[in-house]
Amino acid sequence: MKTKLFLLAAVMVASFTSCLKDEIDTITHNYDPEDYKVIAANLNLPDEVDNYTLNLPQTVGGFEVFADNKQATLGRVLFYDKRLSVNNEVNCASCHKPELAFTDGEQFSPGVTTERTSRNTLALGTFPSFNAYYGFGGTRMFWDNRASSVMEQSAETMKNPVEMGNVDLGELADKLLQEQYYFILFKNAFPYQTYLTNEEKMLTALQAFVSSIGCFNSKYDQELIDNHGDETAQFTKFTTQENQGKALYNTNCASCHNLGAVAFSHGIVAANNGLELDYQDEGVGTISNTQSDNGVFKVPMLRNIELTAPYMHDGRFATLEQVVEHYSSGIKNHPNLHENLKDGSSPKQLNLNESDKQALVAFLRTLTDKESLLASSLL
Repeated sequence: MKTKLFLLAAVMVASFTSCLKDEIDTITHNYDPEDYKVIAANLNLPDEVDNYTLNLPQTVGGFEVFADNKQATLGRVLFYDKRLSVNNEVNCASCHKPELAFTDGEQFSPGVTTERTSRNTLALGTFPSFNAYYGFGGTRMFWDNRASSVMEQSAETMKNPVEMGNVDLGELADKLLQEQYYFILFKNAFPYQTYLTNEEKMLTALQAFVSSIGCFNSKYDQELIDNHGDETAQFTKFTTQENQGKALYNTNCASCHNLGAVAFSHGIVAANNGLELDYQDEGVGTISNTQSDNGVFKVPMLRNIELTAPYMHDGRFATLEQVVEHYSSGIKNHPNLHENLKDGSSPKQLNLNESDKQALVAFLRTLTDKESLLASSLL
């Protein structure tokens, strides 16, 4: 009997050891042990590979948005490093704070000088997937849509004399690589891409991190999943007011601010929304020098809109209530006013009553997804 018990115990131990070995063998490490000692002494990075790939639910596409995890890890470190500015006091997160949907709560942002930016900071955390939004259907970056990629946007920002101080990107990348932990991060992120310059590697890594930002777990998204993507259904976990606001949104707002699978499905990436009759800042027109582009600005996505005040390209509206009031009664009849905001030759004011205004704001607040934002916060 003792022999049988001993054999049974031996088998159990062997099985447990085998399972444990299998589990240990499945862990993929970012670094060899000596490299990780250097990393751990300087950064709060896990030894295991971080997964920056997004798996979007069916309601917002149902596909995988791939990310190079090691490049995104390097990009995340760079995003929070103040040495990217000339005075070592400003980093990307200075204007793009994760808790504010990667904006900063300022009308115009401070930089490395006493001046402020000429436009409100665009939020990075207002998309189901940043990567799946930009680069398709003509979507571009900045309020005037002048940048074609995150790399281009990042380079322009760092070279802007107000924002980060006209940084020499080549010199910056070379300086960072003198740090042993940065040398390891660059080596791991780009093991074979010897054809890229250090500047290109730095910008590619920033792009990999920013492109991994995605938000699709709001109260609205959860209800949309429960209702199999039917945005017209009565959401059972919504209040009566929130459902009222959703109906108003679908009728009046969704034609420009789509919440579905593909942000550009309505083909509206930039528009004039009647803020002024005479714009000091002509938006896309300042780039194209075309009269039909004057007063035209990017149409932003609205996930996490509750967190991204103040609103519009010039941050003129401090609250969502003010934004709703603009579309209810304040649209100006600019020559380039978008067709969706016109009723014949006149502006199409929504003329909402007080109950409708409050309901629309209540619905917009259901688009908040703080959990996903904090996943990309400081290391």
